Amino acid sequence: MQEQSSQTPTDRSRAVQLNAFGGPDVLDVREVPAPQAGPGQVRVRVTAAGLNPMDWLMTADADTAARFGLTLPVGFGTDYAGVVDQIGDGVSGFSSGDRAFGGALSRAVADFVVVDSSGDTAANEAHHTPDGVDDRIAATLTIAGRTASAALAAINPGPDDTVLIGGAGGGVGVFAVQLARIAGARVIGTGSPSSADHLRELGAEPVVYGDGLADRVRALAPDGVTAAMDLHGEETVHVARELGVPDKRICTIAAQIDGVTAANGANAAPGTLEEIARLVAAGRLRVPVEASFAIEEIRRAVELQAGRRVKGKVVIDLQEVVFG
Repeated sequence: MQEQSSQTPTDRSRAVQLNAFGGPDVLDVREVPAPQAGPGQVRVRVTAAGLNPMDWLMTADADTAARFGLTLPVGFGTDYAGVVDQIGDGVSGFSSGDRAFGGALSRAVADFVVVDSSGDTAANEAHHTPDGVDDRIAATLTIAGRTASAALAAINPGPDDTVLIGGAGGGVGVFAVQLARIAGARVIGTGSPSSADHLRELGAEPVVYGDGLADRVRALAPDGVTAAMDLHGEETVHVARELGVPDKRICTIAAQIDGVTAANGANAAPGTLEEIARLVAAGRLRVPVEASFAIEEIRRAVELQAGRRVKGKVVIDLQEVVFG
């Protein structure tokens, strides 16, 4: 096993953990034994961890946690970015000092994560961080990027489409809007009145959600909407149906509705994450980070993220962030 030990102690580390399921008030920063890379694994010294709604949803109660295979005590967060500092036996493709990002299910908000070097799911994976992508941005890509890509694949937008995206300014929405625009589609995005400028910057035409949404969309798109995705709940699905969009061109990520595809990041095509990182590095996809917090501020960070009013992403900084 190769090890790079000069930058941080390798016997103890900080990690956010829960000893009981619940909300932000059960999150604590604890000192824990530092994980060690085994055969086929790499250890990453985490510099930044991105937050997602699934982080707190899947640790809110025992039944939900069990569906993800989580038991107490449990860590928190999935998206991470950092620097490889330990290489297990049999690993090829990574060296100590390589920048890496990926997913470590419910254990990313920690000084170190250990993942399979060849893993390809958000629960347990590492990818090389491209030049031009800083750690804070790399730490936002895994869950939201894959979910947005899977949602787009479900409706397959193109230059002839006008796509209605509900919850367009949120963590998944920032990816979905831009990927749909890259595919050539016109995008109408729902949000609050205060999010209009944010949505325009992403490339969407903003429309306020709530009562009268269908009429407001008709006014923006008198020739009709051809596809839709609901990234928040069910409102956009019902409006899309009212506007004549067939179910086969509607998808959700947070609701189960008969006849409508429920997109899941686990179903994203192979290579999705690398392609999204390349788009970021090339300047074709922008990831707005609304706020970053120190690990000791984890409760405040999760409260902000869970409020569902964030324009973009929330990130936890654990070490000095490496800029691409």
